[in-house]
Amino acid sequence: MTTAATTLKDKILEAIDPLPVETLAEILAYVQGLRDENVASQDEVWQAYLESEQEREEVYRRLADS
Repeated sequence: MTTAATTLKDKILEAIDPLPVETLAEILAYVQGLRDENVASQDEVWQAYLESEQEREEVYRRLADS
């Protein structure tokens, strides 16, 4: 882990330390949601690529054969 990442994590921990448990639970849910959105976004990109590949299968085959 880089020094910059460590410093940011330390600052985040300092900022959330005094917060009540209920607020920490909300923050955790938010952060997990960010991670889930990122995974969904990657899945959407991969699916779009696969659909594009299917649509252009004949073109790719002709290019490979030439």
